[in-house]
Amino acid sequence: MIPPARWERTGKRRDADPAYRAAVGDRPAVLLRARTDADLDLLHRLAADLDTWEERSPSGPAPLSRAEFDAQLARRDAEGAPETARFVIEADGEAIGGTSLFAFDALARHAEVGIGLVAEARGRGIGTAALELLVEFAFVRRNLRRLHLEAIASNAAAIRSYEKVGFVVEGRQRKHAWVRGRYEDVVRMGLLRREWAARRPSSPA
Repeated sequence: MIPPARWERTGKRRDADPAYRAAVGDRPAVLLRARTDADLDLLHRLAADLDTWEERSPSGPAPLSRAEFDAQLARRDAEGAPETARFVIEADGEAIGGTSLFAFDALARHAEVGIGLVAEARGRGIGTAALELLVEFAFVRRNLRRLHLEAIASNAAAIRSYEKVGFVVEGRQRKHAWVRGRYEDVVRMGLLRREWAARRPSSPA
């Protein structure tokens, strides 16, 4: 899901460009866009990555064939999944991951955030740039008041990235997840629109 316009940092729209972009320092130019058939190999690779399974999914790890992955996508598209805003992440023109808003609460105006990158894209600031764009989309375009996410406590790099975007630790579920042979805490993090706006004075609160 992506709107037919781009939201610039100035607040202006350019209808010719259906993407959100960020170029921060020496990081690659990052954009969020809708999924295409050309992305399916990349998305399957990400979904089937057993090394990062627990960071991305509450279900037990298991091999995921391309046929099973395609069937899951077909079922989801046919059934009409609960409200979700899904984007493919591109860096310098190459698809390298995905990010989404899901578990929307229309009354309380909040949603959960998810993100995943292929191994070679991690540690380069791409995830942080993508999250900055997703957060702006959530608050400016979807009029949400709050975002939240969760992370395995040992995933220090992800937690640092979330903190750079403005998320703060709100709680910890002790020994809540079974991760590669041991129980780990799950860290709950959140970001309010007014906090995000305070970091960006020109943004709506």
